[in-house]
Amino acid sequence: MVTLFGIPTQALFGQLLLGLINGSFYALLSLGLAVIFGMLNVINFAHGALYMVGAFAAWLLMQHFGIGYWPALLLAPLLVGLFGVVLEKTMLSRLYKLDHLYGLLLTFGVALILEGAFRHWYGASGQPYPIPDALRGGQNLGFMFLPNYRGWVIVASLITCLGTWYAIERTRLGAYLRAATENPTLVQAFGINVPVMVTLTYGFGVALAGLAGVLAAPIYQVNPLMGSNLIVVVFAVVVIGGMGSILGAIVTGLGLGLLEGLAKVVYPEASNIVVFVVMAIVLLIKPAGLFGRER
Repeated sequence: MVTLFGIPTQALFGQLLLGLINGSFYALLSLGLAVIFGMLNVINFAHGALYMVGAFAAWLLMQHFGIGYWPALLLAPLLVGLFGVVLEKTMLSRLYKLDHLYGLLLTFGVALILEGAFRHWYGASGQPYPIPDALRGGQNLGFMFLPNYRGWVIVASLITCLGTWYAIERTRLGAYLRAATENPTLVQAFGINVPVMVTLTYGFGVALAGLAGVLAAPIYQVNPLMGSNLIVVVFAVVVIGGMGSILGAIVTGLGLGLLEGLAKVVYPEASNIVVFVVMAIVLLIKPAGLFGRER
């Protein structure tokens, strides 16, 4: 048996793969949180519930309309994004001039309502969602077996994360978004409709959560509590990377996923708390986060 540092390579790379998959979801979800907080200064506690809604949207599209995985990959995030637009226009927009705590409490309440509603309608047990035929099977890499669908999740998450980072940091639209957060009155004076931009930004942020839900549906069973089980870790990722930092969310999400996978091999008892240990250390050394800026 081939070993690396005394650990069987198949077990090591297998856990690192699982860690990278988890890290892909951490990155995608924390990216949406970072976009919303960085652009709107809203702590969106409903993000985990909207991730769950994205998974359920894909499942419902399949069950009731016969719509498969690939169309659902576009439709479900769009539906979640539209729900986010309605939520922002009817509720969140009234709280922007108030303390951040009000937005957190509102979105926490929305999360409880969504989870309670789906639990009432579909129960707490999970609903299976099949892997698309094109992504069944896997590849033998010699040192490990890579399932095709899990490889696709990693690639899709990376493309989405890097594309979002590029759009916000390197394009004119991103420059308008960043300027609108710093001085909305000045940006509006140039003829840009800042309220519409804010609404669409929130819709885009929650659509990322919906996309993560669709990607997760074939891996984890679709159930009403899938978001609440993940959101605390995702918030820790955002804090470590730096609140509002797009690059911080991506790098930290992937890195902590790998660290979590490594911990399951080296010291399994610590795998569930390693993220929070890292968060405590980072906050002691750099309270703004690894990529954050002092406000």
